[in-house]
Amino acid sequence: VETIYSGTSQIFYAVLLFSWTVYLWEAYLAHRQRMVYKRTRHVPAELGAIMDTETLEKSRLYQLDKSNFSFWSGLYSETEGTLILLLGGIPFLWRVSGAITAKVGLGSEYEISQSLVFLMLATLFSALTGLPWSIYNTFVIEEKHGFNQQTLGFFLKDAVKKFVVTQCILLPVTALLLYIIKIGGDYFFIYAWLFTLVVSLVLVTIYADYIAPLFDKFTPLPEGELKTEIERMAQSISFPLTKVYVVEGSKRSSHSNAYFYGFFKNKRIVLFDTLLEDYSPLNRSGESEAERGEDNGAAATVKKQGCNNPEVLAVLGHELGHWKLGHTVKNIVIGQMNSFLCFFLFAVLIGRKELFMAFGFYESQPTLIGLMIIFQFIFSPYNELLSFCLTVLSRRFEFQADAFARAMGRASELYSALIKLNKDNLGFPVADWLFSMWHYSHPPLLERLRALGGPKQD
Repeated sequence: VETIYSGTSQIFYAVLLFSWTVYLWEAYLAHRQRMVYKRTRHVPAELGAIMDTETLEKSRLYQLDKSNFSFWSGLYSETEGTLILLLGGIPFLWRVSGAITAKVGLGSEYEISQSLVFLMLATLFSALTGLPWSIYNTFVIEEKHGFNQQTLGFFLKDAVKKFVVTQCILLPVTALLLYIIKIGGDYFFIYAWLFTLVVSLVLVTIYADYIAPLFDKFTPLPEGELKTEIERMAQSISFPLTKVYVVEGSKRSSHSNAYFYGFFKNKRIVLFDTLLEDYSPLNRSGESEAERGEDNGAAATVKKQGCNNPEVLAVLGHELGHWKLGHTVKNIVIGQMNSFLCFFLFAVLIGRKELFMAFGFYESQPTLIGLMIIFQFIFSPYNELLSFCLTVLSRRFEFQADAFARAMGRASELYSALIKLNKDNLGFPVADWLFSMWHYSHPPLLERLRALGGPKQD
């Protein structure tokens, strides 16, 4: 017995030690990048043609604020997680969940019901403790730097809606997964993996049509030059495009984006209105201010947000390059191979009682708790390594997609689009090499511009 308790203590403190090691590593990397922000007060010579001093200063201050916020929110999160483990928060919440299910006449044999109550309480706790940080990020940092477009009422309503929708998906999926693990026998890990594969494919298929519209307004891109050119470009590479949507991202933030989704012969493209120079409401408000300035005899200077049509087509050329080069399929395959490996290792480890004892479960070994312990804590070193490898792979894919757009004859337009998007989103063009290597899923701006060969290169 003494040996078992010694082993459980070693597991517990090894998990804590690794967690804090990762946090300190992340803090060190963030410190290196903050030093870059603080030192870079003048536009480097290489950037002189693409960025002015005012934009660099705005970007520098924005990224400094984000970095400082990330440090303190990360420290809070790490401290909270440590206290939950040290004070037995997980077994306590499991007992509370059991007490709640017992009140409706369900005993300990109804483990799945207890697991769902536990999951709902855990996600509620996470949402409530994270809410103040999210409010500060949105209404202080993003507001200060001109990105936030939300009211507090809209934000809170949105947060409640997200929580409800998440529960509607998470609870039945978890219940079915736990049931499959319970009845699956020796090969349950294969059935569990197949189930999660089907769920992920279904969610990807229905997300933009049924889930995303609950939060944002999607409208078809009107007939015109842009839509015609998008359809022509898609046809030139045999991309099975069925619809092009514009999403009203401007009601939340002035950040911009574009993506495609769908399987087989049913692909759709989604453009944020903030990406489109001719559609962004922020440009219309800027034009109104300019008109008022002209009426008052002031010089009218309007900063256009977003990209013009040729630049939008270049951005889409990059995105379609990901499809044509098989990046999407490769990412799905890698993700599913990882998922299968994790479920297999879970099947190997789930029977080890010392894992449960290390986290305060001495009399029972609930399946949901086993999933949490093994996937979140035991696999954490593997997850960190995998994340780094996927980040490196992602940067490689981004260079390849840029090269694809260049081969389509859109290098100069993509060059100018990347500069505009960097300015619109206040991206900082100078990065510490170690920070960018570990964190950046996209190559730094300068590296992408160099690879494109310059604004005149086609």
